[in-house]
Amino acid sequence: MGKGLLGRKVGMTQIYDQAGNVVPVTVIQAGPCHVLQLRTAARDGYEAVQLGFLDKPRRIARRSERGHVARLASKRARKLVSAGVELLPRADCEPQRFVRELRGSTEGYTVGQQLRVDLLAEVQAVDVTGTSKGRGYAGVMRRHNFSGQRASHGVKKVHRHPGGTGCSAFPSRTFKGTRMAGQYGHVRVTARNLKVVRVDAAHDVLLVRGAVPGPAGGYVIIRESNKLG
Repeated sequence: MGKGLLGRKVGMTQIYDQAGNVVPVTVIQAGPCHVLQLRTAARDGYEAVQLGFLDKPRRIARRSERGHVARLASKRARKLVSAGVELLPRADCEPQRFVRELRGSTEGYTVGQQLRVDLLAEVQAVDVTGTSKGRGYAGVMRRHNFSGQRASHGVKKVHRHPGGTGCSAFPSRTFKGTRMAGQYGHVRVTARNLKVVRVDAAHDVLLVRGAVPGPAGGYVIIRESNKLG
């Protein structure tokens, strides 16, 4: 697995570089993350590292969530042990609010290991994946930046409508993917190749140049960028 962490968007601000230029940055609380599981090609068909971020109080965690991070006494577990089945290791940590898998090699990772933001200290740029802000049901002017129709000469009360969307006798249908009104936002978005401006290991804070998808407080996935230039 390339270097990666889970985190939460704090918000945007601006800082000054050494030359005195203003740099717009997004502040991300990156880690600490617990390694919950290691996926292997022999057992799962693929390789990945499963990370968890932000402790979840046990009083609101389901039993399955508690059993995912710590071994619980159960009849099923006793049966498996008595049958000679080796149970998967547990991270022995608190239940996690945000759990995701990062595909790639698991070499160098162990279950229960804690990853902090200093993992990205030598990284130049990252890809940040989040869920964009949901804007509800929107028309074509707001959703696709259509210019709308004319404000005079025969256009009556359809100034914000998309216009014609169908075809003539052939092919006599509307093509798939035609831009129309619909749900706007609340989709998975990745901001590529964001420059790492600062890594604050004391407070588990990462500063990247530019904007990051989602609202303040939204969960994000941070990966080392593989984009050149």
